[in-house]
Amino acid sequence: MKLLLTSGGVTNPSIRSALVRLLGKPISECHALCVPTAQWGHPRCGPTTVRGFVAAEPTWQHFSGLGWASLGVLELTALPTVGEQRWVPWVREADVLLVEGGDATYLCHWMRESGLADLLPSLPDTVWVGVSAGSMVLTPRIGSYFVEWPSAPDDRTLGVVEFSIFPHLDAFPTNTLADAQRWSADVGVPAYAIDEQTAIAVVDGSVEVISEGHWTKFGA
Repeated sequence: MKLLLTSGGVTNPSIRSALVRLLGKPISECHALCVPTAQWGHPRCGPTTVRGFVAAEPTWQHFSGLGWASLGVLELTALPTVGEQRWVPWVREADVLLVEGGDATYLCHWMRESGLADLLPSLPDTVWVGVSAGSMVLTPRIGSYFVEWPSAPDDRTLGVVEFSIFPHLDAFPTNTLADAQRWSADVGVPAYAIDEQTAIAVVDGSVEVISEGHWTKFGA
């Protein structure tokens, strides 16, 4: 799978160019599935934010509103009751999964429960575009700092990549570089703090930072 891990979406021309390169064709020719599941696990998300994402409302112009050929919804909490014979073809036919933010531990739980986590290795040409928790879920740990779901057993996530991500650098008063430094000491793996103008592309284990903003890498 090809990964584009962002904090705030496809927010500038450099990230957009990287996305088109990963897709191998124009955005307008690509079929996308929206994954809103992480929002249900976060106390500041709910029906209106899920609606905005899947309806590609103006706030989501840098993500679901990029001008895709089609948008569908893949709600992971429903998949165990649907059956793999139905939903797996939906995923395989999509060019891109747009994975929204929220709580990464909740998203991790439902990726495992639904079977989507097990399917990812068999999707070499599919592009995963994550925003915030939609990016963090693929890391080994998110740090207790970002756990909002009360039922989360710990801060561990899928570990598809070998680094962790601190998103929204300087976007909030509690997301400063000093906060990121304290957070990185807790996660214990290489990590990146990225702002809304930064993304991390991962293809076949090769990691590339794409940025028109600010980012910092921390050692383990």
